[in-house]
Amino acid sequence: MYEWHQQVQEIVDNIDRCIENRDDDNLTLKAIAQTSGYSEFHMTRKFKELSGISFRDYLRKRRLAFALIDVRDTQKSILDIAVDYGFSSHEAFCRSFKAAYGIPPSTYRAKPKPVVLRTRLITFDRYLFGLGEIGMVTSTSEVKVYFVSIPAHKFLHIKNYESNGYFDFWEKQDVIEGMDCDTICGLFDSIKGKLDGDDAIIGKFSGQIMAHLYEDGKVAEAYGIRLPASYEGEVPAQMFLLEVPEAEYLVFEHGSFDYEQECETVGEKLQAAIDAFDYSETDYLLDESPGRLRYFYFDPDRYEKRILPVRHR
Repeated sequence: MYEWHQQVQEIVDNIDRCIENRDDDNLTLKAIAQTSGYSEFHMTRKFKELSGISFRDYLRKRRLAFALIDVRDTQKSILDIAVDYGFSSHEAFCRSFKAAYGIPPSTYRAKPKPVVLRTRLITFDRYLFGLGEIGMVTSTSEVKVYFVSIPAHKFLHIKNYESNGYFDFWEKQDVIEGMDCDTICGLFDSIKGKLDGDDAIIGKFSGQIMAHLYEDGKVAEAYGIRLPASYEGEVPAQMFLLEVPEAEYLVFEHGSFDYEQECETVGEKLQAAIDAFDYSETDYLLDESPGRLRYFYFDPDRYEKRILPVRHR
């Protein structure tokens, strides 16, 4: 079972590489099946069984997701974009684009709005399977601790008052129509101007972060993106846009690490540093008053951060 999940994950990762490199020769069902060592029929059946979507539908939606970013962020002609992403004509591309996003590409270019991009499938993740870490810890990075002042910004997010942690958060969201992980992350992927991550990275949750939002007498777990204070774009109906004033924060940061080998270890290091921190030796106190946010950044290629709200004594 795990082997097939890994096999499909390799196919999914290869699809993105081929789209990015315009490698159409290796972006066919026949070529991918041959690389995987299975028949086209068997590979197609297993792909849909594990991902919930047919290979051809997934490939078409991923091509459209990449194409949408070019429509939004470049001045290339619609025809050139259509050709770049394997569509037979300008008309075929426009039909597919409108069917997927409810708006023609020319209209979207003139006035972009949040749309649901096809996020990259994750069919194999050791933590989703409850397998935890493997191998030996490889990095030697220690936890850095420092105070920062974060400028005023906006936080576009969804929130949940019943969840406890990332996986539980999405389990609870996935049973609510229009609030599932694919829909929400796909919407965030399409929004330009994120303060964290890279707007051009599609389907890898770039710039998307967890947070704890302190409210009167309760704490909400939230998932969202930080946007400039000047952001005036459309807010999807299922989301909230919070204005976050400039404020002080205490950062606990671990450098890059191997996700499969060190995820739990890094989390434990960060929590131990948070638990051991002595505020009495500083001019600050932890501030969990209504309206404050605690941010959680998770990007193993770069860092993991816990950003706690503080105030001067």
